[in-house]
Amino acid sequence: MAKVYTLHPQNPQKNRIEEVVLKLRKGGVILYPTDTNYALGCDINHKNSIEKLRFIRKLPDRYPLSILVPSFTGLSQFARIPDAAYRIMKSLVPGPYTFILPATKEVPKLLQDPKRKTIGIRIPSNPITLELLRELGNPLVSISAKLDEEEMAWSSTYALFEQYGPLVDYIIDDENEDPGSESTILDFTDGQPVILREGLGMDRVLDVL
Repeated sequence: MAKVYTLHPQNPQKNRIEEVVLKLRKGGVILYPTDTNYALGCDINHKNSIEKLRFIRKLPDRYPLSILVPSFTGLSQFARIPDAAYRIMKSLVPGPYTFILPATKEVPKLLQDPKRKTIGIRIPSNPITLELLRELGNPLVSISAKLDEEEMAWSSTYALFEQYGPLVDYIIDDENEDPGSESTILDFTDGQPVILREGLGMDRVLDVL
């Protein structure tokens, strides 16, 4: 069973962040809160851990995954930002938005959409997630933690802990029982935004567009 760390949602304890990051650097997989929903994550530099994420979620080998970075500088390192998209994206981050963009050479091929050579990328606003990213110094490969159908009636973070506890190395508990909602997905591959999924923050998107 995974070790559970309870972290303050606004001021996460530095020593606990450091211990989780140490596990990530060694290839560990974590269940952790974001500004959307709980997610499964690992260091971008560990191929076996990325494959483990897909195994845990029962996803195909070439299923594209998203990455999380702490700043716009990090975003531009791993994705090419069309000029038409820059202003829109800059006004939305950090926040509950996943941007689909052309991937740079910094992105491992096993994370990209194999046909389009794109990557989903986010700059979250959750303090715990941001501290993990800053301490790690690398992007987190991330995918939403979904509940099995039989667990849906007990939809809470603790149902997620029960389901994924045997499969991950660490669980971060921010003591929020709400499992959260999905991000809004904006595809900027061709420059102009295409809304692929309406999720959190849609009102802000409509204002910006």
